Amino acid sequence: MKNLLLPSLFSLALAFPLLAQTPAADVTAAAKKLAERGAYQWTSKTDMGSGGGGGQFRPGPTEGWRTKDGLTLLKVTRNDTTTEIVVKGEKGAYKADGNWQAVDTTVQGGGGGGGGGQPNPGRAAAGALRRFKAPATEAEELVAKATELKKDGDAIAGALTPDSAKALATFGGGRGGGGAPEVSDAKGTVKFWIKDGVLSKYEYKVQGKMSFNGNERAIDRTTTVEIKDGGPAPDAIPDAAKKLVS
Repeated sequence: MKNLLLPSLFSLALAFPLLAQTPAADVTAAAKKLAERGAYQWTSKTDMGSGGGGGQFRPGPTEGWRTKDGLTLLKVTRNDTTTEIVVKGEKGAYKADGNWQAVDTTVQGGGGGGGGGQPNPGRAAAGALRRFKAPATEAEELVAKATELKKDGDAIAGALTPDSAKALATFGGGRGGGGAPEVSDAKGTVKFWIKDGVLSKYEYKVQGKMSFNGNERAIDRTTTVEIKDGGPAPDAIPDAAKKLVS
């Protein structure tokens, strides 16, 4: 009897790692490989749909370049204004009027408007720094916020928990000094794509209703992040910016 049991137990032991591997584990491993690779670049785009919960606020693309030591260059477009930001850990520097300045994270608002409705690059940079997460980090967090991840064609997809969808739907709420907006009926989905074992793209969609200063708007927002090889060019991050974040 012992001789019959041993081969069966051995076969089960070999099969167990395969059985334990899940779609969620696949995405987490792919995100970790991206982080280990160090240098990469990406583009993040947000489609606000017909409403978006943001009124006239329309985010353009965010382009990012990350070095092996974690230094990151961002070009963040909001409405018609693009702000260059360099990030290292919790520190940031932004370019305004041709000069690099340290980001003051105590400045509130995400946005954009200063006196007379003019763009405020310092406020925009502070909001971008507070929200910033490298794709490898954000993808791992999205895995933790998803339920029932499974294969969906060439992607891995699942639903976001209601609380996670609600948090993502606020989109850095509190702009304009009116406090954080109220979000209801929040729901969402998330998708990941993996190429050669490394995360290459992810997308999350949130829907719901947002009430802000007595006005209610529909939310139907899709954010897509596409990742490519290669960090920033050697001269893309000036020494003046590096000193401010070192």
